[in-house]
Amino acid sequence: MLVLDAGNALFKSSTPGAPQERERAELLLEQMSAMGTEAMAVGARDLTLGTDFLTKAGKGEKKLKLLSANLVDAGGKRLFPASTVVTVGGVKFGLVGLSPEGPVATQQGVVGQPPVPAAITEARRLREKEKVDVVVVLAAVPYMEALKLSKEAGNSMDFIVQSHEGRSAGVAQRNDYATLIPPGERGRQLARLELSMEGKGPFVDLTETERAKEQVRILDTNIRQAKERLATLKDESARAALGEAVASFESRRKALLAQTGGRTEGLGRSHRLSYTSLGPEVGDDPELKKRVERIEPPGSASH
Repeated sequence: MLVLDAGNALFKSSTPGAPQERERAELLLEQMSAMGTEAMAVGARDLTLGTDFLTKAGKGEKKLKLLSANLVDAGGKRLFPASTVVTVGGVKFGLVGLSPEGPVATQQGVVGQPPVPAAITEARRLREKEKVDVVVVLAAVPYMEALKLSKEAGNSMDFIVQSHEGRSAGVAQRNDYATLIPPGERGRQLARLELSMEGKGPFVDLTETERAKEQVRILDTNIRQAKERLATLKDESARAALGEAVASFESRRKALLAQTGGRTEGLGRSHRLSYTSLGPEVGDDPELKKRVERIEPPGSASH
């Protein structure tokens, strides 16, 4: 299992607020590392206390790596690693972090460079130099920017996990080669992406493919029955109408087969996205709950 975070995890807003926010962010970083989180993108709501806070707080966590391929200081020097490489289950993953474009309000001189070219450059480096099997971009950028990246990236990356606006659980969306994944809203859901690594090429969405395969089976039955009936019809107008129906079925079947990669078996690399809602039915860790309630007491505005 590879645990990742697309950023915007540490603060409730991008502007400084209550004094306990620092302690809350430190606890989140500690626990993310304790859960085995490999990497997190640096998002707008992670920069509330500036990059100095993040670099100091992040140094104490042995596991978690804070990533940003496009966040630089006044001299143009990158403030965090652009990427990291990890191997899980024999699969080599290249992980890239992205921050939003523009100046960081809480720290003078710090700016996010255009994220799309930064992500593509680093993803290509990981493919060519590091020879990774899968490239995942943790994109803490607005949705439209992540959508643009998915359309322009070509085959340089496989998955783009986006966070910025607090979107809720959704569906995977493949625009070209890369698949855009919504991670769930502000810690209220846990997104689970299961991968099958057999074969090559872009990852196919198993949920979407299973629906398409079922529709192909239905269409095959309809086409067969329509052709059997067509062979018995004598009336030319009825034959013409039924022939148009068969042509429509076959056109739809062709489109569905294209959606499954041109075949209904042996799909190659594939993924399945699901979500777990973290509601009252998910039990608390008693000791961790005590620490949380010391920072945000029950009944307080922040709880």
